[in-house]
Amino acid sequence: MPHRPLTSSARAADALAVADWRRRVAETYAAVRRIAADDPPAAHAVWVQRRDELFAEHPASPLDGPTRASFAGLEVARYDAAYRFEVEVRPAEPQRLDVTTGTDGVVPFERVGVVDLPDVGSLAVWALRSYGGGLFVPVRDASGGKPGGTFGGGRYVLDTIKGADLGTSHGLLVVDLNFAYNPSCAYDPSWACPLATRANTVPVDLPVGERTFPLPDPTTD
Repeated sequence: MPHRPLTSSARAADALAVADWRRRVAETYAAVRRIAADDPPAAHAVWVQRRDELFAEHPASPLDGPTRASFAGLEVARYDAAYRFEVEVRPAEPQRLDVTTGTDGVVPFERVGVVDLPDVGSLAVWALRSYGGGLFVPVRDASGGKPGGTFGGGRYVLDTIKGADLGTSHGLLVVDLNFAYNPSCAYDPSWACPLATRANTVPVDLPVGERTFPLPDPTTD
């Protein structure tokens, strides 16, 4: 949830809106997994369309009112099958990651493994070690923070805590970088987001997935 002062009624409305957002995200990824079994590009097109609809219409959209009014869609690269991987999660030395947030206090993650992506690099697989659990795989690539590149804090590939789950295939984890998306804090700094660390930084540009969204400059009229 966003980190900002709210009245009691506004907090309740925000919580209900976020719950519905997550419900719709989970429904979208259920459709993505079903369609991707035969046609990953078609699944990606559904994901792009539904994500645009949420950003444009949903009360929990991280876009503010003026930005939403002029919103014409997120910038997402064309699907490239070379960036879809089905990989084994290899064992890795345990590592604790404590993320301090404004709304949820310290959120603990534990590295439970690593995935090796050919011609890309290795990414740590994190498990949330608090209520509900879940897997978390962010990625920061070499274009992070550069003009025309990706969000400097990295993007999310898997965040099963929030329903962003590409599933498994033949017992292997599906890591499809075409579905890499910006966390909400890329659109509104009042949101608190865990970001990619060195264990989830790769040395190459990743030309797929969601790109940096051009926010209005608040210093100009």
